[in-house]
Amino acid sequence: MLEILFFLLITLVAIVSAILVVTCKNPINSALALIMTFFCLATYYVMLDAPFMAAVQVMVYAGAIMVLIVFTIMLLNIRVDATKLHSHRVVLGCVIGFFTLVNTVYMLIKSQAAAPTGPYSGAMIKHIGHTELIGKEMFTTFLLPFEITSILLLVAIVGAVILAKKKI
Repeated sequence: MLEILFFLLITLVAIVSAILVVTCKNPINSALALIMTFFCLATYYVMLDAPFMAAVQVMVYAGAIMVLIVFTIMLLNIRVDATKLHSHRVVLGCVIGFFTLVNTVYMLIKSQAAAPTGPYSGAMIKHIGHTELIGKEMFTTFLLPFEITSILLLVAIVGAVILAKKKI
């Protein structure tokens, strides 16, 4: 019972902070709300008995990526212009959000949990450990996507710096 209450509390915080990401007028406040959402996701990983994924969530997303986003926001000196908010865009966003919520609730009610698939059983994961198995898969099977992701992040950083500079 206590786990369910904790889950509901974390879910409430995640939903409120996700809504704040979209509705905050100040980009820095929106980024801070996104950091809170990332911490809630890390809490979900801990509840799922995946502590390595929780640590990666905090270090990579709530740490490095959000520092990059906040740095880019400050470097670009984005101004908030609240007068350009059009009511039809807000209504359209609310309608799309409502139908997405209804679809998600419907899928949660009608779906069932799938059986675990893959070469690793739950007992093997507990015996060997999450970190070793994730590292083995990341640097053998998924080495190319891992390297492509790092190059994409480097290109994003260079692009943000080029866009922020007036003259190069």
